[in-house]
Amino acid sequence: MSEARRLRGTASRKAGRQAEVWAAAWLMLKGYRILGFRLQTPQAEIDILAQKGPVLAVVEVKSRATLTAALEAVGQDQRARLRRAGRAVAASRPRLAHIAIRLDLIAMSPGRLPHHIQDAWRGC
Repeated sequence: MSEARRLRGTASRKAGRQAEVWAAAWLMLKGYRILGFRLQTPQAEIDILAQKGPVLAVVEVKSRATLTAALEAVGQDQRARLRRAGRAVAASRPRLAHIAIRLDLIAMSPGRLPHHIQDAWRGC
């Protein structure tokens, strides 16, 4: 691997982690309780696991130039893995066993506030 490619990868991972921290802060300002951050599960990595009332949000964070690009960056297979991961985590925690699970997106764009879309891929 070239040095330039390695440096781009490192910068990309750092930017992604920063976006996740901003997204978690945004969710907390909206009244969500953060239950997990960058959770590794056998099904998928969950960027943020958050709860607000009777809803468990499996939140995917994407930094893209547009909202459409952020939505399109999460393919159908990844959405299915994230849903399975959310169900598995909820099943492993008795307090969450009967909670509604939702797949959300937080789109981050340079110079703009985070855009939180609840149930971003409803029916998809």
